[in-house]
Amino acid sequence: MVDFGRVKKELQECNKDFDVSGIKVGPKGDTNLSHLLGTITGPVGTPYEGGTFKIDITLPDGYPFEPPKMRFATKVWHPNISSQSGAICLDILKDQWSPALTLKTTLLSVQALLSAPEPDDSQDAVVAQQYLKDYQTFIGTTHYWTNAFARTNAFARTYCVEEKGQKLVEMGFSEALVRSALESVGGDENLALEKLCSN
Repeated sequence: MVDFGRVKKELQECNKDFDVSGIKVGPKGDTNLSHLLGTITGPVGTPYEGGTFKIDITLPDGYPFEPPKMRFATKVWHPNISSQSGAICLDILKDQWSPALTLKTTLLSVQALLSAPEPDDSQDAVVAQQYLKDYQTFIGTTHYWTNAFARTNAFARTYCVEEKGQKLVEMGFSEALVRSALESVGGDENLALEKLCSN
């Protein structure tokens, strides 16, 4: 059975210094403390900088004697994280887990993994190949994914609108109409095209 007393203490610990650590955790649904949603910020000086990444956390019945199950809910381009499922290849989430570890120390380790990929022990072979064979393309792809999926500020929305809007502008719609249509449908290119065609 999950030690919910410990989990409550861990949640307080996780959330008290978000400005410094970039880490916070809370219940995913109403108040179910065995299904949590964690947040980490992309480390400074990496292509993940400026991104805010959501991590789905499920605590097994044996927690803290069994590791939490974690996966990225935000799409991320990294050799040790599946670009499809968000599965994370990290030893402390498997055989190197210790009950002395906490949700915060585990999320700090996941955050550190973003800074120091291990392409030889990859979760995503395609990303690992790109990292090893064409590092500049890897950096470019990582920046793009971080901007497209992990940024919630106005800069990111503008960046995505400009990227997607270019195609629609090339179809003959004015830039102002394209921007307005994309923003009104949350950046969905197909819905924006339908909206533009129906006006």
